[in-house]
Amino acid sequence: MKKELLVIAAAAAVCACNPLDFFNRRGENVDNQETLSHGMIILGDKLEDPYSVDNITKALVSLYPTKADVNVNTTHLYVRFLPSGEEQFNLLEDLGVEMLDHPVDFQIKREGDYYHDPDIPENEVTWQYAVVPSDFEFPDGIRYEILENCHITEFRPAVRAAGDIDWEAVEREAFRLTGNADMLPPKTRADEEESAIPEGRITILDSYKGDEPIGVAGVRVSCNTFVKFAHAYTDENGYYKMNKSFSSAPRYRLVFKNKKGFAIGFNLVLCPASFSTLGRQSQKGCDVCIDKYSDRLLFARSVVNNAGWDYYNICKGATGSISTPPANLRIWLLDGLLSSSTVMMQQGVGIDNTVIGDYLGQYAPLVKMFLPDITLGLKDSDEYASIYSTAVHEFAHASHFMQVGSAYWNILEEFILKSFVTSGFVTYGNGTEENHGYCEVAEMWAYYLQTRLYHDRYPESDTAFGTSFWFYPQILNYMDERGIGIYKVFNALVPSVTDRDKLQEKLISLYPDAKTMILLAFNRYK
Repeated sequence: MKKELLVIAAAAAVCACNPLDFFNRRGENVDNQETLSHGMIILGDKLEDPYSVDNITKALVSLYPTKADVNVNTTHLYVRFLPSGEEQFNLLEDLGVEMLDHPVDFQIKREGDYYHDPDIPENEVTWQYAVVPSDFEFPDGIRYEILENCHITEFRPAVRAAGDIDWEAVEREAFRLTGNADMLPPKTRADEEESAIPEGRITILDSYKGDEPIGVAGVRVSCNTFVKFAHAYTDENGYYKMNKSFSSAPRYRLVFKNKKGFAIGFNLVLCPASFSTLGRQSQKGCDVCIDKYSDRLLFARSVVNNAGWDYYNICKGATGSISTPPANLRIWLLDGLLSSSTVMMQQGVGIDNTVIGDYLGQYAPLVKMFLPDITLGLKDSDEYASIYSTAVHEFAHASHFMQVGSAYWNILEEFILKSFVTSGFVTYGNGTEENHGYCEVAEMWAYYLQTRLYHDRYPESDTAFGTSFWFYPQILNYMDERGIGIYKVFNALVPSVTDRDKLQEKLISLYPDAKTMILLAFNRYK
């Protein structure tokens, strides 16, 4: 697996150099920020966890000697799991277990995209670290180890009665007693609350839309200090608010598994979604503004995330609907490729290993570990607009797949990938090959929807995608302008529609009142 690890590192280590603009919740720049980095996480020294039952007990006795008889119970367990494969990993996720592939009680000397325990063979799944409630029922058959009994209290200082235990002060004392006082922010005023619920906004700049940042929508923001975890999803404008308060500066991550269900990228070995680490930030939260000069992976992931958010929203419209892509859609971002494809391998589409190997090149060894559904080739895509349009094109294919099924898609993808490889990397062939009609219908639809959504986002643009190819998406553009729009066209994309003639027939059968216009559209482009 060492070779595969090197391929993953090479695939991920693109432009990992530029720091982001970070701001704390007072609007001040945050000092000593780390730049994003890729490759394997490098751990430093092991730290003593202030949230262990023993350390919270010591802190309680230190601050409240007369309350030494107060029982500090175990509220959570710090554990690590060793799932045997994706099935066991998914079972844990379904039980609500949030897992990291690295321990949380170590210093992070260098951030990265993944970690693999040196005691685990490179060709096996590494330990997955998590915090679960004390009454968690461990599923049968999954190996696990309990690392520590923990006491994690969610304090509310504003409602604390006189004489009650100040658990926030106890937590801070536990940090001091364990040698972690440097993680606690100093109080600047005597009456200032030392704990806070992190909140903020994650935004991105689209240079084609001006200088006003827009939200990174539906992305998961996760943070932790040792075993204390919290997470939240951003809303459509990029705002988030955690579900726990912190008295120390947490470590933040953007996890690219969108609230809508799709996941972007991959981490070693099983995690379907990539994450971008934002480093240790204020306990009050932080705002992040991303642009095309930021970390390349973070920028691309954020654009594709927003493209997916917009696409899923238009799937259910006021006048009709489009099938949403599969709930567990897995997307790869590949900077070494120019072409993209909706291979739907995780959904059961079987593509010849030789063909997919020739298509993916250096990325082919990853297929046996991570079955992608969409591969986005972003080699020459540096602007928000170009990444966005590429993404919505492939999302359109994923909806088409949901309507026609795997048998149809096996024929389609084999045709496209073989055409790409055998024609000198010119996709789609010339329209005379066997099964070319599958490509004709699929690409007419995807390029048409790409153009439509691009114009929705950039209404002043007159760009029309795919108009130089032999399958003429102009036909659907023409009909759209005359009342047969995306929802009506999608209704015609049934398994029996395998070329343009069958598409024309199906549209006429569905919309007989528009027969003259439909015939005119198809006859206009031959």
